Amino acid sequence: MGKINLAVLPGDGIGKEVVPASLKVLDVLADIHGGIEFEKIIYPWNCDYYMEHGKMMPDDGYDQLRNHDAIFLGAIGDPKRVPDHIALWGALINIRREFQQVINLRPVKSLKGIQSPLRSDVPFDFVVVRENSEGEYSQVGGLIHQDEDEIAIQTNVFTRKATEHVINYAFELAKTRGNKLTSATKSNGLFYSMPFWNKVFGEVAVKHQNMETELIHIDALSAYFVTKPESFDVIVASNLFGDILTDIGAAIMGSIGIAPAANINVNGKYPSMFEPVHGSAPDIAGKNIANPIGQLWTTKLMLDHYGHKEIATLLLDTIESLLVDGIKTPDLGGKYGTTDFTEELIKRLKEK
Repeated sequence: MGKINLAVLPGDGIGKEVVPASLKVLDVLADIHGGIEFEKIIYPWNCDYYMEHGKMMPDDGYDQLRNHDAIFLGAIGDPKRVPDHIALWGALINIRREFQQVINLRPVKSLKGIQSPLRSDVPFDFVVVRENSEGEYSQVGGLIHQDEDEIAIQTNVFTRKATEHVINYAFELAKTRGNKLTSATKSNGLFYSMPFWNKVFGEVAVKHQNMETELIHIDALSAYFVTKPESFDVIVASNLFGDILTDIGAAIMGSIGIAPAANINVNGKYPSMFEPVHGSAPDIAGKNIANPIGQLWTTKLMLDHYGHKEIATLLLDTIESLLVDGIKTPDLGGKYGTTDFTEELIKRLKEK
């Protein structure tokens, strides 16, 4: 019996709805598999915790999380009570860095049963590999002066080590798919960082023969996501570029509520973290209308990560069968609530 020890952080907003729903599905999948077990500890570290304690997690929070195999996160944030930069840096972003989750994977795929807002019906299926530890999200800079003389300085940091690592990871991933890798750049506007990124990309590319590669400026690439998403296979991008591109990816899939993500620790020293892209969505929280597919697809990524690809595929295939049959949440034009969709999914999984 393979046991996977999960740290569960439902977080804020709809995370408190879609995480419990996904854990129910996860238990059903474990029963279907028959050879795995998920041991779960739930941590109530969120904006409620911050309002009570003045911090997003306890001082020994990292030590507690470090003992787990993986972190299953819902969403962090409640901007009406806690500024986003405090909530995210106090939990999500610092967890990524503390546990060296240097790779962020975000698949973008046209799902059966969902009409993309794009005019074209040509299916698309690609993955964005995002550098997850530095770049534009580096915590380097500061504020000086006051009033009309106030200045904000934000310094981007691109190290050769991290840049080489994410690009090489993307090449290896592309070898398992369509042997094509696209690199997001902006070397015509960012004088130092992106020419450096391009140089490293070219040096790493030499080590990977028989691969189709291309460099595309981020503004054009964003447009191509809308006009010809079917032309991409694997895309490698810096922290900010990858973040923006995958929100566009979620939009062309039909709803940001269905987009998944995985924060991968590649050295095995610390747990990886699995989270949907959609955020806490406080405007719809508590209404039982949140789309659980983003969290469920994130569950698939976690199962893939641990080598359970058969039940991972079963999960996504079953989700698509529900969508084809019109079982959808309101964001996709349906009438099913979060719990209704989850119950239908569980019922169909048990029938397999």
